[in-house]
Amino acid sequence: MSNASYTHEERLITPIGSSRPSTTLRGTLMIAIRFTIVTTILLGIIYPLVVTGIAQLTMRDKANGQLIVRGGQIVGSAIIGQSFTSPRYFHGRPSAAGNGYDATSSGGSNLAQSNKALITRIDTDVANWQKQIPGQPVPVGLVTTSASGLDPDISPADALYQIPIVAAARHLPEATVRALVESHIEGRQLGFLGEPRVNVLALNLALDEMSK
Repeated sequence: MSNASYTHEERLITPIGSSRPSTTLRGTLMIAIRFTIVTTILLGIIYPLVVTGIAQLTMRDKANGQLIVRGGQIVGSAIIGQSFTSPRYFHGRPSAAGNGYDATSSGGSNLAQSNKALITRIDTDVANWQKQIPGQPVPVGLVTTSASGLDPDISPADALYQIPIVAAARHLPEATVRALVESHIEGRQLGFLGEPRVNVLALNLALDEMSK
């Protein structure tokens, strides 16, 4: 046992330039190259193709981004918010992702609660909402951004708050718009995950359909 151990140790400390370390280095390099090629093929080509194929077969809509099509045109996604500026539509949460709801720049503002720019922006948004509905407290969801900046949903309180604005802009009874909002409130997933929510795009599309 002592001779075998000594021989192994001698091989590891053999000076550079001898034939034995050169052979070992070449073998190690070939193993590394083969490993890189195999893992690249398995994890970079085969695995993504298999996962993509399974997703297309079992959940095609979700795999393709849950796109919403109207009249042959893609109008948005059920899982990515978008900006609405007209008072005829319900508005989503503010977005700090790029210029707003930019899927390539997902993220929040990362500003601290004490940050002056954040405070000024929120105060301005609150004032703008209160000009449209004086005397009513503004729901926090309408003046704060989400962590992703892509949130497609708002809380029921956020949607109910906007009913007078949308109803007036569309010349509809508030009761009619309220009934539409309540019909689009989604409950918690599995009854206990998340919070009740309203998908803004789905609600606005329903508004347009109702107007027709």
